[in-house]
Amino acid sequence: MLYGRERERAAVDALLDGARGGRSGVLLLRGEPGIGKTAVLEYAVAAAGDGFRVVRATGVEYEAELPFAGLSLLLSSGLDRLDALPGPQRRSLEGAFGLGEPAGGADRLLTGLATLGLLAELASEQPLLCVVDDVQWLDRSSLDALLIAARRLQAEGVALLLAARDTGAGEDAGGAEVGVGVGAGEGGPARPGTAVGPLAGLPELRLTGLAEPDAVRLLDDRSGAARTGPALTGPARRRLLAEAAGNPLALVELPSTEADLASGGLALTSRLRIAFHGQVTGLPPATQTLLLVAAAEENGELDVVLAAAAALGAGADALEPAERAGLVAVGTDRRFAFRHPLLRAAVLQRAPLQQRLAAHRALGEVLEEGDRRTWHLALAATTPDAGLADALERTAARAEARGAHGGAAAAYERAAGLTPDRDGATRRLVLAAEAATEEGKLELAEALADRAGARTDSVFAHALLDQVRAVAHFWRGAYPAAYRLLLDAAATDIEPAHAARMLLQAFHAAWYVGEEPVATVLDRLAALPLGADEPLAPLARHLPAAVLPALGRPAGPLPDVRATAAAARKAGAESPVDLVQLCGATLVLGRDHETLELAAELTAEARVKGTVGVLPTLQFFLAEAELFHGRHRDAEVTATEGLALARDTGQAQWTSQLASLLACVAALAGADERCAELAAAALVPGSAAPAAGEPWAHWALALLDLGRGRAAAAADRLHTLTTGPYRHHVGATRAVPDLVEAAVRLGEPERAAEPYERFARWAAAAGTPWAEALRLRCQALLGPDELAESAYRAALDLHEGAHRPFERARTALLYGEWLRRERRRTDARPHLGAALEVFERLGVEPWADRARTELTATGTAAPAPAAAEGALTVLTPQELQIARLAARGLTNRDIAAQLFLSPRTVGHHLYKAYPKLGIASRTELAALFRA
Repeated sequence: MLYGRERERAAVDALLDGARGGRSGVLLLRGEPGIGKTAVLEYAVAAAGDGFRVVRATGVEYEAELPFAGLSLLLSSGLDRLDALPGPQRRSLEGAFGLGEPAGGADRLLTGLATLGLLAELASEQPLLCVVDDVQWLDRSSLDALLIAARRLQAEGVALLLAARDTGAGEDAGGAEVGVGVGAGEGGPARPGTAVGPLAGLPELRLTGLAEPDAVRLLDDRSGAARTGPALTGPARRRLLAEAAGNPLALVELPSTEADLASGGLALTSRLRIAFHGQVTGLPPATQTLLLVAAAEENGELDVVLAAAAALGAGADALEPAERAGLVAVGTDRRFAFRHPLLRAAVLQRAPLQQRLAAHRALGEVLEEGDRRTWHLALAATTPDAGLADALERTAARAEARGAHGGAAAAYERAAGLTPDRDGATRRLVLAAEAATEEGKLELAEALADRAGARTDSVFAHALLDQVRAVAHFWRGAYPAAYRLLLDAAATDIEPAHAARMLLQAFHAAWYVGEEPVATVLDRLAALPLGADEPLAPLARHLPAAVLPALGRPAGPLPDVRATAAAARKAGAESPVDLVQLCGATLVLGRDHETLELAAELTAEARVKGTVGVLPTLQFFLAEAELFHGRHRDAEVTATEGLALARDTGQAQWTSQLASLLACVAALAGADERCAELAAAALVPGSAAPAAGEPWAHWALALLDLGRGRAAAAADRLHTLTTGPYRHHVGATRAVPDLVEAAVRLGEPERAAEPYERFARWAAAAGTPWAEALRLRCQALLGPDELAESAYRAALDLHEGAHRPFERARTALLYGEWLRRERRRTDARPHLGAALEVFERLGVEPWADRARTELTATGTAAPAPAAAEGALTVLTPQELQIARLAARGLTNRDIAAQLFLSPRTVGHHLYKAYPKLGIASRTELAALFRA
């Protein structure tokens, strides 16, 4: 029973009530060891009753990391539902659980989304309660997958209840939290997780000590049942209540005599462990041996524990004294469960080293061939063992194939320690450092790199280790250091294919350093002697040709991007991961239509393949191209989905980029508060690195100022953006016409002179009609005045057929304003009217207001403000995205597979969308889209 805990019970009841009503919810219970988290979890299971399906797991503190061990235990009862998942998701879980061969380079983000799908399937017939205790000790791959699912739960009827211990002062805890990382290949090096740990952002309830009346009641109720020896005297009783500070475990387990209460200044957790030591010490030696084996065995499997204990001389009858003392219990699933995790830890810590090694050796010998057997034998080894080191390397490779880079790093490192020869051990340390980098464990990666570097003179090994260090520098925001390390590493005597991959990463770092470093990297890339059959050769030729002209540097002819992508695929490049940089490169020189086509194609391919990690990068580039083409609503839908994925998967860079792009969309629509909110979010990406979305965020805020008539504020922001270190970025280049407009409005055109000259050179290099139209618009604004009209007219002519309605309307607006100032009101009206019509259709309210004001000033009554065209504008971006797919005839399950949602969530959004649209069926929805 629970003593007190009214607040906690109310929170759990609300979570369960939501699941009964079809709403999913997550609650994280936090608190110090023994504070009652497990008791609240048990209350939840009891309160759920027969109306819920219940799945549960418990994290176990363990010396090895077995990938997906916790997730496998949690979802083992639902494996019969795997066939209901989309193919890529089903295969990802089969690979994670060892039920099928993992695909090389498995996307562990997809495993998280597959976890969401399986949870939804388990909740399809009745609500699901998912209970996970000691989350801080889950293996990293299980934790990542579970949290990705947690952050995307919506309308499945799943109640996810987690419990994690605090690791504060006086806590000698293991299992410290680390950030959720994502793998390499999403447009740059491996990404570390957030700085504040993976559980950040989940709804949280922190448990504190029991109120004094409840603590007294617990002590009185348990004193007879759980204590032996003399009863506590009045002073000792008061002292115990004071020292326990409401901690239920302390009230039950601390020594029961006044003499034993002397703490010697130890932390409460340490005193509890000492108390558990005492309880174990009084047991028969065979029982102590069996408990040690059970504590060393991570899965609690009774048959395995009994077999290993028997090998050490402890028979099955040794279990009975521990059960009688209430230290362990065996469930109906034939698994051991210690009364408390601190008891398990106490058993392990009190045992001499040789006994712990013997327990691991016995477990390894009774387990079947596999990773668990290998790890136990490795933990028991005290001398180098070549065969065992080879087996552990194979374990690491399997972990990498499943996307579990943390487990791979641990296995490679231990394998290095067991390797007899120096070169072999060094090679495995290099592999461990690379795997730790992929996991986002930057400090570990650097430490491993230093250890490996001190052991070898190999040029290639040092180049790989510098690549590891460079990635760590990059994700801490030390871009110049990362750039220099990668550039130097690529210049060593290594294979051109390795150098190409390093230079592609160096390009990413150089992009945040400045134009000169970018040009240096691209010159090196262009000069690499790559054979035509090298997968990266087409990219190495395309990037310099696409980017150098935008920097005012000569380059060869620019190949068609689709031909480059086809050649790369033919040569063996991994698509879409290796091809994503093409999407960004084509934007640099204004080939937006190429990005629009390629990014859409690669996004569709990523959905089909389940390559989820690269989607936020692709969606950023796709949304940029959609925005530049005046497809503001499409850009909002694309970027909204990308931002949700980036946040759910801990991709700080793309969270910042996509939030800043959405801030631009909000600025154009005149959504002042949303623009400011998104820009602020973009400028705080959740990591130590400077915000990757900084240029776009400042452009967004400047657009908001310009649209609202705050020309001075807009000019200040835009001048800094277009003349600073990020002036070569796509957003900064496209912001120059806005600077020209703001500066001319202020009567300070000279502020835009230098940026305009660079923009003119860029437009000439781009060679596209729309870029020249924008240059002519700038020229018309900057003067001389007698040439303004011809420039405006030429710009409008070039806008025709460019499929950029917003930019054409802005040119028409500026031309109409100029005509009105020239007292040619009749000539101005058609241009202002056309601009107003487009602005209202696009929903860009500040510009529509301006056109309406100008039209009124010509003496023509402007029409009243009109809502943005179309009934679909009432839908949220996610509702619109789902409605579009439903209108095409896709089922809820098909839509869910494409958007990485559950079918019930899709149905929930359609249920909300139909009343907004005034329809009641899919048939009407399809007709609405056709109209």
